[in-house]
Amino acid sequence: MVDITHKRNTLRIATAEATVLVSSQDTVQAIQNRAVPKGDVFEMAKAAGFLAVKKTPDLLPDCHPIPVEYTGVQYRIEGLKIIIELTVKTIYKTGVEVEAMHGASVVALTMYDMLKPIDKGVEIHQIRLLKKTGGKSDRKGPPEHLRTAVIVCSDRVSAGEAEDRSGALIVEKLGEYGLSVGDFSVVPDVIERIQENIKRLHQEAYGLIILTGGTGVSSRDVTPEAVLTLIDREIPGIAEEARRYGQERMPLAMLSRSVAGLMGHTLILTMPGSKGAVTEYMDALFPHVFHLYGVMQGQGH
Repeated sequence: MVDITHKRNTLRIATAEATVLVSSQDTVQAIQNRAVPKGDVFEMAKAAGFLAVKKTPDLLPDCHPIPVEYTGVQYRIEGLKIIIELTVKTIYKTGVEVEAMHGASVVALTMYDMLKPIDKGVEIHQIRLLKKTGGKSDRKGPPEHLRTAVIVCSDRVSAGEAEDRSGALIVEKLGEYGLSVGDFSVVPDVIERIQENIKRLHQEAYGLIILTGGTGVSSRDVTPEAVLTLIDREIPGIAEEARRYGQERMPLAMLSRSVAGLMGHTLILTMPGSKGAVTEYMDALFPHVFHLYGVMQGQGH
């Protein structure tokens, strides 16, 4: 099974469609009048669809067990066609399109089984996904021409006593969204040096500055102090979400003092200095944080 431990819970919705074609209007009338010998076709097929959705991971090896929080079935009749629409909702780390398609197919198969004694010409036609929402695929990528910079805050790295890993990882992760880092710098854990770099990058119209390191609680960890005196508007939810996401995976995430905010139209993010923490922060915040740029341009939420 695919590893989804790095993903985040979001509202996931999928709607699938299936079509049952009968051979006569008499069959349609029997369904509508609840006169089919095996029972109420619509209600029985709906119940079967509910069971199918919940049993999907038992039958398809790569499907993750998920908390199914809603399943709904709708029917409409178009001539001799019975159109089935089945919707599944969950708040989880992975989508529900397979569950929706499995459910719709079992609804159709149940209808076929119930109708075959009175109609030998019943057919099951197209089973397809109509729509899905939720997850990263719904989020827009970065705006065009977003200038991005990375600052590594570390006494040891700046002195050549240690190798940078977290900054390089941020560069790699940004590359996954088509962003190239235009400026990469390493500075010691000194407030004035950190601020000098931030001010320079802001003047050069960088739209995104990510700092890594110096967010802990040692006497040399001063990155939050350097940033907080420069930003015009703090955005607490960004750091809160990163810590919440990290806390689910590593209890020590609560010790991070990371902050985030805007300096003019420049977004400044601070992250811890370890590769593991940077991975968690990037997974937690991106690509969702790109939405901020659209809001600043007046596109609304």
